[in-house]
Amino acid sequence: MGAGGGRTGLWRRCQAVVDRLDLPDPFDAETFIAGLARKRGRPIELIGVPARPDRPCGLLVTTARTDLIIYSSDTSSVHRRHILLHEAAHLVRGHDAAGAGSAAAGLGTLLPHLSPSLIRSVLGRTVYTEPQEREAELIATMIHHRAARGRPPLGRSVPPRHRIETMFGLGEV
Repeated sequence: MGAGGGRTGLWRRCQAVVDRLDLPDPFDAETFIAGLARKRGRPIELIGVPARPDRPCGLLVTTARTDLIIYSSDTSSVHRRHILLHEAAHLVRGHDAAGAGSAAAGLGTLLPHLSPSLIRSVLGRTVYTEPQEREAELIATMIHHRAARGRPPLGRSVPPRHRIETMFGLGEV
């Protein structure tokens, strides 16, 4: 199954990547992404857009000067965090674009004010292969899990509503 050794190889590769990351404590996805931008020496701009059924929930657009993470702004905080981490994982891994294919329509509906020529230009650098998507998804999940482990356990002294809000990322921790 390729150089990675299948699922076990994927898991090990992703775990090694996450082990090398400098995760902020307490964890915050925006703080993590700001640190990633500093480390990479190029800005990463987060752009929230309203979610729609016909749009992707997240997209990474790499331009000559900056990286844009476009995400659904009106989703749950847990989903929003996962979208941000998934797109950031593509940057962490330096994923290369695979080809524009069918993603042009997705970007066109996400950002209708952009010209079709700019969309075609950007898509040449932002469409990923399926293995890259699996890798980004697993890295995002591992980061989220690692960040959650860093929190103190929620004991009985914490009100039930706060425990539920924290579990689902609905309230401030």
